[in-house]
Amino acid sequence: MTKLIPIHTGNFKLDGGAMFGVVPQSMWKKINEPDENNMCTWAMRCLLVDEGDRKILIDTGMGNKISDKMRAHFYPHGQSSLMGSLKVAGYDPEDITDVLLTHFHFDHVGGALDFDKDRNILPAFPNAKYWSNEVHYNWAIEPNPRERASFLKENFVPMKEQGILNLIDVEQDISFSKSIRLHFMYGHTEAMMIPIITDDNGKRIAFCADLLPSAGHVGMPYVMSYDIRPLQTMKEKAAFFDYLHEENISCFLEHDKDYECLHLSKNERGRYVPSQMGSLANWSTLS
Repeated sequence: MTKLIPIHTGNFKLDGGAMFGVVPQSMWKKINEPDENNMCTWAMRCLLVDEGDRKILIDTGMGNKISDKMRAHFYPHGQSSLMGSLKVAGYDPEDITDVLLTHFHFDHVGGALDFDKDRNILPAFPNAKYWSNEVHYNWAIEPNPRERASFLKENFVPMKEQGILNLIDVEQDISFSKSIRLHFMYGHTEAMMIPIITDDNGKRIAFCADLLPSAGHVGMPYVMSYDIRPLQTMKEKAAFFDYLHEENISCFLEHDKDYECLHLSKNERGRYVPSQMGSLANWSTLS
């Protein structure tokens, strides 16, 4: 039996203008109220897919290796942590067989590796295979100036050096496991992976990563300034939303501080809107 378990790793803050791009503050502040420094709170929510023989963790949050300078910039906070949430769910780090990383930005990959008592970098999940793709790895290893601050090499280069990183072929709708197929997106960063998970009853949910970071980003102009190709993101969102709508696939939200998942529908103007939002536990009602 395939089980899907949200793994909350804590919250952090990002500039509201950066998260909503060209959308005016007078509009986006109704979605996520900023603090006095224009910073908004976001979740770092991962997903554990337990297939029985394989226990696949999708993304890992920010982790514990970040510097004091980064802590001052991004203000990680909250009661949840990667290892704490896994323990609450009944899992030990040794139980994880696969870590599927949608992309190597620090808030998605940081928890994949950790320090030992001598501050050597070791896998946080000692029995796991780690997964990315060659296109994205090559993109991250020589970062462009726009993304340089997000690609911290200590978060992913040791995986390659220690021989635990596996690189997936880049083909649309490729099978990863018995319950997961992968799509690839290029607007946010090069070859970001979007897993589509199917449960035992045939219901499907997309782990949307940074293609759709929150319910507030459903509108087409709501594109992050962090995206390297914002017009490409808009095209990818439009095509992917059509696919999700036609195939009755729900969305799992990595960064929404309030909602774990949503379902899309079209309004009277033919625009996609989040028709239902809630927790993964209530996923069966979101279609």
